[in-house]
Amino acid sequence: MTPTVTPTSPPLRRFLRTLPGVRAVVEYAVRNKPVLTKDECDQFHGAGFLVFDPDVPEAVIDRAVHDVVNRPEVKGVTHHGTRVFNGWKWSRAIRHMALAPRVLRILRQLYGREPKPFQTLNFPIGTEQKVHSDTIHFNSDPPGYMCGVWVALEDIDLNNGALVYYPGSHKFPVLRMEDVAPGPGTEHYPRYEAHVEHLINTKGVEPAYGVLKKGQALIWAANLFHGGSSHRDKSRTRHSQVTHYYFEGCQYYMPLESYGGYRHLRFEEWIR
Repeated sequence: MTPTVTPTSPPLRRFLRTLPGVRAVVEYAVRNKPVLTKDECDQFHGAGFLVFDPDVPEAVIDRAVHDVVNRPEVKGVTHHGTRVFNGWKWSRAIRHMALAPRVLRILRQLYGREPKPFQTLNFPIGTEQKVHSDTIHFNSDPPGYMCGVWVALEDIDLNNGALVYYPGSHKFPVLRMEDVAPGPGTEHYPRYEAHVEHLINTKGVEPAYGVLKKGQALIWAANLFHGGSSHRDKSRTRHSQVTHYYFEGCQYYMPLESYGGYRHLRFEEWIR
């Protein structure tokens, strides 16, 4: 005889979820429920990037833009290095995006560890930044447990400074300052940029561009080469937010300031 299962009533289910042990199990299941399909996971690990919906409300996006444009360091400033560091400390909207539940669930699925956001950067216009990988600025031991998530806060196209990136380049060997310069430090960074440019030309990898609609996001692996494409229409803004994430259980360090046997460690203030 096949046993029958009597479903619990809605009031009973609600009561059970209030019990500490049950609530913890439910929360764990929700936090770790897969979001991406196998094809999407394969796309990320194979190409080093993925465009996705971070499920951030439009009101939060608009508030983040409002908060940025009203900062004293941004008003009247239009050069391509303009950016706001760690706005999460004073903007609830910027912090909300850094901690967006769907983003964190996707990162848990892709990396198998708890994501630890540690830095936000908000850009009112395109950066036109030269191509680089984040592994020259942030790395971890074990390696690879770092990524960036870039959220378009308005429609972004080839005329207002789209992100440029090189699919598959995350599989290249990680460049260290020992590979490109006689020592560590920002004074040698142009040597690193020149080496990256030469490497891209030698390998013949083709660029792709982050043409995104407002509210879309792009995640890139730590070693993916990326930068800012030409900002052709200087009358337009290009509001975006990047959040950098490490993952639990790692040692974190700054390769640009490391050399030989010396490792310049990072001790982070995690975004909470």
